[in-house]
Amino acid sequence: MTTPPDPEYLEQPAYPDDLEQPGLVRTGRSTFVRPIRPEDADRLVAFVGGLSRATLAYRSLGPVIRARDDVIRRGAYVDYLNELALVALAGDEIAGLVRYVRDTENPDHAEVTFTIRDDDQSEGFGRLLLEHIAAAARARGIRVLKADVLADNTRMINVFLGSGYRVESGPPGQIVHFDIAVDPQAQAVARAERREHTAVRRSLRPLLEPRSVAVIGANRRPLTIGHEIVANLLRGGFRGSVFPVNPRAEQVAGARAYPSVRELPEPPDLALIAVRAEAVPEVVRECAEAGVKAVVVVSTGFGETGAAGRSAELELSRFARASGMRLVGPNCMGVVNTTPAARLAATFSPALPTPGRVAMSSQSGPLGLAVLDFARRLRLGFSGFVSVGHAVDVSTNDLLQWWEEDPETSVILLHVETFGNPRRFARIARRVAPRKPIIAVHPGHAPATGQVDSGVRGGPGVRGGPARRGDSVGRVDPAAGPSDSAVSSLFAQSGVIRTRSLQELFDAALLLAHQPPPPGNSVAVITNAGGPAALTVGACAASGLRVPPLGERTRETLRAALGPGAEVANPVDLTPMATAAHYRRALDAVLADNGIDAAIVLFMPPLADKPDEVAAAILDAAEAAPSKPVVASFLGGAGVADLLHRGELVVPTYAFPESAAASLGHAAAYQAWRSTPAGVIPDLPRIDAGRAKSLLAGCAPGPVPPRIATELLDSYGIAVRDTGTGSGPGSELGTGPGTGLGSGPDAFLSVGADPVFGPVVAFGLTGDYADLMADVAHRVTPLSDRDAREMVRSLRAAPLLDGRVGGPGVDLAALEETVLRISAMVEDLPEIEAMELRPIRLLPPGDGVAVTRATIRLADETRKGGPS
Repeated sequence: MTTPPDPEYLEQPAYPDDLEQPGLVRTGRSTFVRPIRPEDADRLVAFVGGLSRATLAYRSLGPVIRARDDVIRRGAYVDYLNELALVALAGDEIAGLVRYVRDTENPDHAEVTFTIRDDDQSEGFGRLLLEHIAAAARARGIRVLKADVLADNTRMINVFLGSGYRVESGPPGQIVHFDIAVDPQAQAVARAERREHTAVRRSLRPLLEPRSVAVIGANRRPLTIGHEIVANLLRGGFRGSVFPVNPRAEQVAGARAYPSVRELPEPPDLALIAVRAEAVPEVVRECAEAGVKAVVVVSTGFGETGAAGRSAELELSRFARASGMRLVGPNCMGVVNTTPAARLAATFSPALPTPGRVAMSSQSGPLGLAVLDFARRLRLGFSGFVSVGHAVDVSTNDLLQWWEEDPETSVILLHVETFGNPRRFARIARRVAPRKPIIAVHPGHAPATGQVDSGVRGGPGVRGGPARRGDSVGRVDPAAGPSDSAVSSLFAQSGVIRTRSLQELFDAALLLAHQPPPPGNSVAVITNAGGPAALTVGACAASGLRVPPLGERTRETLRAALGPGAEVANPVDLTPMATAAHYRRALDAVLADNGIDAAIVLFMPPLADKPDEVAAAILDAAEAAPSKPVVASFLGGAGVADLLHRGELVVPTYAFPESAAASLGHAAAYQAWRSTPAGVIPDLPRIDAGRAKSLLAGCAPGPVPPRIATELLDSYGIAVRDTGTGSGPGSELGTGPGTGLGSGPDAFLSVGADPVFGPVVAFGLTGDYADLMADVAHRVTPLSDRDAREMVRSLRAAPLLDGRVGGPGVDLAALEETVLRISAMVEDLPEIEAMELRPIRLLPPGDGVAVTRATIRLADETRKGGPS
């Protein structure tokens, strides 16, 4: 282990602010993890000075004499590459410290040490810091962390053994040596996710199920924000204590007021802050000192005002996390939890939701007001609603993990403008979506120059749009924001139903909150008017649904029930003289048809009397066939939504049949995604990541020399026939015998660095397929085998590949394997900014594929990894 140089002679390196991360320990307590800084020197002295002799002995592997302060201060000076120290903060103090020092003789190894403050040694700081230091070390080329631990230091030993990383320990003795391989392992990722999930839920309990709430900035005047929050808490039936805080009031909305948080009779779990922006930091500090566990900053005047406001809100977040608090906002409208355990209406919204099965996270405060009002008019009940505002701490990702296990929530709605951590979102959504539908509204945008908006098929609720000739496939303009195809890809891979408007969001929510998703995409249409039925058939086709002929037995049943003159094709036209009994018989018959998965019922009230009787007949039929969804459109009917409710039984009704078809289309695509076996990221043979990293170590930013590009791809099992210079013999990818080149169409694979999502892989056929038809598929890495399969087979030109059109097809298995190898390569080598394999010769089945040209470009700076 090397000795850090004297600070006097150390030129301070650039501070890696990308390693600053909020954290949660096992108990749900918040903290803030960041690299140590020179200004931490005194803080470090205080930290070491507060350690017991037993802790110092564990740290130093035996009896010690306390070090001099000047020696301790040197520990605050590191180069962030060969030596790195991370601290976990509790308030303004260090609660835990982890440090690695690179081995000068074996540079991919480093010695690591952990020190946790005595009072915090049972909360899980060690495991949290191990996850952070492992990610930072991995990004800096370190493969193994070495640690020596006294044999009776069972807590630290259990941290290593329970981490999920590959751990090798030396022979038992007084000191146990550990070698910890920091390459991500499936077991390590799974254990980290379980730890995070438990910690997140515990940290959110004071926010969503508080025992007491303070409102700071409570106002005596009705219709002000501070007054309405207090009034809603009381009107909503909150079971705990409500503490208005106003130094100039004795009561607010009938509740006793207090002059400050410090003078409350008990520390509240939750505090809502509605004061002017410049006063918020001091109020948050008072809350931390008073023991508040969560704060909601309703106040505006932060990030929306510019760079200074953004800096202020980030500092607010850092302080809250270091103080053990969770923070919602700023610039939000509060939180609502209608479940029996909470009955919390901590918002100033004049429209409070009725209890129901839907939970929603919204990034826009003003939009949230409209959402709650609209939901009440639709009779869509909510279990929870959180306006996250600028989401500097509590995010959609956190709320997904809360609602994942909430028994009162069956559908989750998201209004998403920006993604804080899209990869974390994808992991959580993939886990939640198979059990609970997630519907997100994200309008997207027209692609900027250098982008292709091709759309992605194969995921729930995803539709694409055209590109312009000349657009560059797979390359992304960093200033343009996340590409629409990348957003669609993220949602498709994660099983999230994407909608592009709030109306579409709520239409889909109405169906999935009250009816099961259809087992397939075959729909029967029942109507009393031919014109709307024709519109419905067209809308079904546009939504990925089929309106197939009914089975002969079903047609016989319909003739017998409706009379010899009835139209018993699909749609089933009951004529304007249809009665409630006709609707019931027709709906019973089509729902009993094994070839039908769902029904759309159209009713024109002016053409028939007694819509209440027709509604009752529809409810009866839906109740008798609970495994197939039924939706309705009572065109021109007022108040029909009320008629189609009977206790827990609800048949969603829409003003127009196109909305009914679109909602069924989303639900059918979601069910198809959910029914497909989950993908895995396979362990591929013939990958030598160490060789690839060695090759990159000698490369400068910018284009990689053709010979090195060929060797890099060879390190990942991909052989290149020609790099464009005419040098090197090359051969096909080693997945088949390689009988020659050229019997199939040419294709390309490219990788671009999306500024939000990271590496995005694009695949398509060369020429007009991509340039004119925008027939390009995108996926966000890392790719599973399912992602690769769907990506390759989702092109509109797929019949050319699988042999349905124009010959025997191509070697799809080899093509999918190539996609997976490219995904593994860019995940292992974050230095790669862009890559293109073009053209790729697609050979007949069994003959593999042939990469004939490859270009790779390295980023100006290596992307540094951090815990996600």
